[in-house]
Amino acid sequence: MRSSSNPAFRNLPQGQGYATFNRAEGTGTAFADAQGAPVDPGRAGVAERPITIDDVVAKTAIAAGTAIVTGTLTVVSGLYGLALPAFIVGFVVSLVLIFKPHLAKAPLVLLYSAAMGVALGGISGLLDNVYPGIALQAIVGTAGVFIGMLVVYKTGAVRVTPRFTKWLLGAMVGVIVLLLFNLVMSLFGINTGLRDGGPVAIIFSLLIIGVAAFSLLLDFDQADKAIRGGAPATLAWYIAFGLMTTLVWLYIEILNLLSYLRN
Repeated sequence: MRSSSNPAFRNLPQGQGYATFNRAEGTGTAFADAQGAPVDPGRAGVAERPITIDDVVAKTAIAAGTAIVTGTLTVVSGLYGLALPAFIVGFVVSLVLIFKPHLAKAPLVLLYSAAMGVALGGISGLLDNVYPGIALQAIVGTAGVFIGMLVVYKTGAVRVTPRFTKWLLGAMVGVIVLLLFNLVMSLFGINTGLRDGGPVAIIFSLLIIGVAAFSLLLDFDQADKAIRGGAPATLAWYIAFGLMTTLVWLYIEILNLLSYLRN
């Protein structure tokens, strides 16, 4: 099975618990029901129905809608101070879901979405006071990238191949290394130019947005394989969570880029 750049999808169990996303490649991974009893490879149990595209769309829409509502309420109320604790809650929940995928049900996934909505709402509200309209622009930009990459995936303009996956994972590692390098240098008062709003920062931000955007292709590919592989419908919440993590990352970076351009 091809790995995803999204840690949520990449850490799906490779033994019992979730199906292979690509049975054609012969990985042979099997599903298990809630009690852990093995079932046919790549298929939902007898008491379960297979996942459909409607399941994925509905669960992702609910998760995204929850984030938008809580974010909007945070901006309207002016409770920007909730951003940091909400981000911590969202980060902890994301770690739980990444390492314990079987817990990815509506309560935790929606808690993650609500927490990140508050966090992003707080950050957006603060920036919107400095740069009016920037939050709406970031939302529109994120939605535009999502729709654009979905079209790219469905038309096959860019195919998700093992080579493409390795290239994207390498790019992501490079971005993380640069971000860590910038963080360490900033602790010593050294400006690397990666986050100061200058030309280099703008180019670096565009690079990150590109990596995040192409990561959506891998997320779509994982979801597509789950549907074609007959995964149980309960997996839709986990797929929605994986897509949300990428969208949150994408939104934050678009917000960063817009603030650089406004400045």
